[in-house]
Amino acid sequence: MCEVAAHLTDHVLPHVPARQWVLSVPKRLRPYLHHDVRVAGAVLQILLRTIRATLRRSSPTASSRAQLGAVSFFHRFGSSLNVHPHYHLVVLDGVFSKADDSEIAFHEAYDLTPDRIAQVESVVQKRVLRDFRRQGLLDEVDAAGMLNWQGSGGFSIDASVRIEAEDRAGIERLVRYCARPPFALERLHALCSTPSLASPESRLIYRFPKPDIHGRTELLLTPLELLEAIAKFVPPPQVHRHRYHGVLAPNARFRPHVVAFGRPELVSEEPAAEGDVASPSPSAEPAPAPASPAKIRWAVLLARIYDVLPLLCPAGHRAKRGPVR
Repeated sequence: MCEVAAHLTDHVLPHVPARQWVLSVPKRLRPYLHHDVRVAGAVLQILLRTIRATLRRSSPTASSRAQLGAVSFFHRFGSSLNVHPHYHLVVLDGVFSKADDSEIAFHEAYDLTPDRIAQVESVVQKRVLRDFRRQGLLDEVDAAGMLNWQGSGGFSIDASVRIEAEDRAGIERLVRYCARPPFALERLHALCSTPSLASPESRLIYRFPKPDIHGRTELLLTPLELLEAIAKFVPPPQVHRHRYHGVLAPNARFRPHVVAFGRPELVSEEPAAEGDVASPSPSAEPAPAPASPAKIRWAVLLARIYDVLPLLCPAGHRAKRGPVR
């Protein structure tokens, strides 16, 4: 979770405002999303196309060909260890465009009003129900009935969280939230000192952040029941946990320009004074190739999360030199 958030913040998401979009669908449709990756992907594409059209309309200076940039996370779980497939998206709050003879430009969505967001919810509802009906997953009567439900018919879209361009710490917290695992260790407690899978007396308590729909605030589980609950959230093979879209997609033509947009340029270091550092000899071995930017050394990652450098001893002792694994 923290490694993905650090990578997206430092190397992928440009220095422009970003907004979280969350989509939940009616309970009747959720099993299809949970068990069929094609259905889940189709709903995601409907949501992305609707958001892109809305951002274009909300950006006065954008052209009709401007593209969004987004990273999507498909969650199969709820906060109470329940199966609840839904979508979290980190979307750049505007669109990018580039003419043939000009530099890339970002058009911020200044006119993204609550009414426009509510309209996105209504459009997604109609298009998803039409797609389910086309695939034979819903009949005409059921689809028409769900379309006439009060309000949005069980469809819910929230886009109230917006992070400013220079709030990189806020961007990283948002991505951590979107990339979080199915359960939180700090909410899991053991009733005995040494819980064992083989012991029928072992009990675990998992506390919820808020009461569920049944009013419960915690679950009492055996270790095997906990494993059974978590196993339901394991995605099918070869399914990515998060995906890139629009100008952030791996094959996007202008992706290198987009990810560098608005980032402060690195200041080159002053040349060393004569005699400070010996120049490397021509026969010296070349420096090792840099690792993938998506991989962060654990010492650096721990320092980033807890604001403590793990290689420094608080008692003042010098840490032994060696590779950090």
